Amino acid sequence: MKTKTWIVLFAALALLSAAAIVLMNGGDRAVAEIVRDGEVVKRIDLSRVTGPETFTVEDGAGGYNVVTVEPGRIRVEDANCPDRVCVHYGWLERSRIPILCVPHKLMIRIVGADGGPDAVSY
Repeated sequence: MKTKTWIVLFAALALLSAAAIVLMNGGDRAVAEIVRDGEVVKRIDLSRVTGPETFTVEDGAGGYNVVTVEPGRIRVEDANCPDRVCVHYGWLERSRIPILCVPHKLMIRIVGADGGPDAVSY
């Protein structure tokens, strides 16, 4: 084959691969789930958030986590747990590692739009 044919073939393959990756990962669509004590208390489609929103999740025993959501990302802004690891985690965008607050039994994770994992790797 000629060099030009190989270049066109390679470019087409690269374009198809990129399109497949975007489609398999659901594009830019990410949903944050706030889970407290094993139950989903709130689901937020991060692609539909238009501005900052802050709300508090309480554990019923005096503990609380202040959660802030911005377009495409979420974080724990404040908490009254002893170590505040959840606050120091920072913004969660596409990471597969959830934000955890063990003392308040709180987890914030990113899932796909259908409630399943955003991506799976073997």
